[in-house]
Amino acid sequence: MAERIQKMLSRAGYGSRREIERWVEAGEVIVNGHPASPGQAIEETDQVILRGQRLRISTRLKADSQTMIYHKQSGEVSTTTDPEGRPTVFKNLPNPHSGRWIQVGRLDINTDGLLLFTTDGELANRLMHPSYQIEREYAVRVMGTVTEEILQVLKAGVILEDGPAKFERIKFAGGEGLNQWYHVVLHEGRNREVRRLWESVGLKVSRLIRIRYGSITLPRYLRGGHHEILDVKALRSLYKNVDLPFDEPTPPKKSQAAPSKRQAVKGGKPNKRR
Repeated sequence: MAERIQKMLSRAGYGSRREIERWVEAGEVIVNGHPASPGQAIEETDQVILRGQRLRISTRLKADSQTMIYHKQSGEVSTTTDPEGRPTVFKNLPNPHSGRWIQVGRLDINTDGLLLFTTDGELANRLMHPSYQIEREYAVRVMGTVTEEILQVLKAGVILEDGPAKFERIKFAGGEGLNQWYHVVLHEGRNREVRRLWESVGLKVSRLIRIRYGSITLPRYLRGGHHEILDVKALRSLYKNVDLPFDEPTPPKKSQAAPSKRQAVKGGKPNKRR
């Protein structure tokens, strides 16, 4: 069945829909000997060439996808490469069995916490799309006096330079003085949105950690710089969040079994719990 080129290549794990749209517009995608056009419908059997390399669309679509979580550390950038030579979140990731890792949203350089990576482009697209209203939850250390009036303003909404924004929920999580922690929830991931919301009421964020994305929570045992492949139960829940059918993965061979929750890895080595 024919599908729009950005949707099919995204499902096959070649990139997000937005990335593929940019490649098509830049003339980097050739379909059956002709430059692809935006929104063009293609079949799995069509000959598609990206930057001189023929794509194995049918094979990719039949392969089991992978999804994992990664505990980003402050100081890492959410890009594949960095012209300034700063460490990137991709440096600690394993090679996927098939396809390439697509990052679900980003975190700014000074933010720690949960990042999702998947080889399923359609899953990535839906998890990031505003229409699915996927919750993001953050632990925030705030400097300054937080009053009930301030909390009501942040939940009612403020106008930022890129439009209105608000927290869906705010919960005090402990501390006092300059070490007050709050858990906040919002449905979008605009650039530095959590920090800018607090700054709009005259308060400063001194520490920011993303602890949840949709149904996936950052495990306490997963240390910074380490990753963990999601198990089938977590995947079912994640696909359900965005109304996607979940195909049960082919059971891995014993030598290829994913690490257990107690064996989250960095660079392929077991991560012993402290």
